[in-house]
Amino acid sequence: MKKRSKFVSLLLVSGLSFTMLLSACGGGNNAVNDPAPPANNTAEQGENNGEAAATGSALDLALQGEYKGTTVTMFGPFVDADQVKFETSIKEFEEKTGIDIQYEGSKEFEATINVRVDGGNAPDIADFPQPGLLAAVAKTGKVIDLNGILDQEKLKANYNQSWLDMGTMEGKDGEIMAGIWNRSNVKSLVWYPKKQFEEAGYTIPQTWDEMMELTDQIAKDGDAAWAIGIESGAATGWPATDWVEDIMLRTTSPENYDKWVAGELPFNSPEVKHAIEVMSEIWMNPDYVYGGTKSIVTTAFGDSPTPMFDNPPKVWLHRQANFITSFFPETAKVDEDYAWFYLPPIDEQYGEPVLVAGDIYAMFNDRPEVRAVMEFFTTGESIKTWVQSGGVIAPMNDASLDWYASESDRRMAELVQNASTLRFDGSDLMPGKVGAGTFWKGITDYVSGTATLDEALDQIQAGWSN
Repeated sequence: MKKRSKFVSLLLVSGLSFTMLLSACGGGNNAVNDPAPPANNTAEQGENNGEAAATGSALDLALQGEYKGTTVTMFGPFVDADQVKFETSIKEFEEKTGIDIQYEGSKEFEATINVRVDGGNAPDIADFPQPGLLAAVAKTGKVIDLNGILDQEKLKANYNQSWLDMGTMEGKDGEIMAGIWNRSNVKSLVWYPKKQFEEAGYTIPQTWDEMMELTDQIAKDGDAAWAIGIESGAATGWPATDWVEDIMLRTTSPENYDKWVAGELPFNSPEVKHAIEVMSEIWMNPDYVYGGTKSIVTTAFGDSPTPMFDNPPKVWLHRQANFITSFFPETAKVDEDYAWFYLPPIDEQYGEPVLVAGDIYAMFNDRPEVRAVMEFFTTGESIKTWVQSGGVIAPMNDASLDWYASESDRRMAELVQNASTLRFDGSDLMPGKVGAGTFWKGITDYVSGTATLDEALDQIQAGWSN
């Protein structure tokens, strides 16, 4: 009986194979094709049940409705006004593709993302405002290498190579493309109440010395010149690191800046200490800071420039990246009620450097719809409405200058193009334990008075050892 059953089975298999061979030779709409290529490559033209097969990259397929009804989760630091602007920027994509991008924003992102990744609860996509934090996660092998996901030639055509270089990091088994850049900020800016500033007879300083003279003059006129606040939840301290980085670029060479970021020039070196001392000439003078030095640590960074919009202004200058306009009053008009000037150079031998930052998106789960969303984020279109609303600069080459709604934003683009030196935010490039760890805490301890400058610098440097 076993032999007979085996014989019958062989006859059935042979018959089925013969039928399939006849079908394949017969042509028509039931042709047997090779397996479909990955979603990011162009698929072969073919037919299935009389309908043309969808072709193109993952983004192309998404726009053809291939992933309608799917969900992509995303976790990042955008909250409040920034979250609204981000969700507005992806709305049209969601409507066209039927993909639901479920974004979760948190002020505690830096403290939470590692816990989620380690616990097997990583989002499909995460937005890292600190590349150094992503670099630490990439070494675990849990970040998807985008080299095999995204078309590299398209990326090279749409990004300055420096952005791609900064997205390349060490993975568990060698270098990987850990993320792509979607939003960038210009940091070397000083905001001021334009109309009242001009009415008061103040003029834009062209050098650091002139800026200090202006600071002193405002103090003599009865006001504090500078609005400074560094409170930001678990990220308290980061605005102070920006000041240090901007001053480093103005008081030492770009090569020393790079060595500092890489950990080769220690925090307790004369170069870094000098930069903080220059900052302290403003920060540690209670006549120069609105609310006095003690208010710096307890004032939320987004709230600090608010008194600048009182009539008359209670404070006149605020150094912050271009995204800060999201925290300005909705009724305030750029280039009319407020404007910015370039944070002046200090030592002329270092020219006019510009500090920039940005958001890098990493992928943790590889599904076709996630690939499509990642590809979408490499296009200027993904950030168009945010650019149009102001407060952000697109790093992609296909983002038109016509999108910028103000002369202010267009001037920022020109500032970046004409910079003698362009460097990325140093703390964002440092390992997370330093840039988003001991640097934040150490500089906060110094400003609050709980540590001397030397103690704070030693404390920050210890982060490299850990």
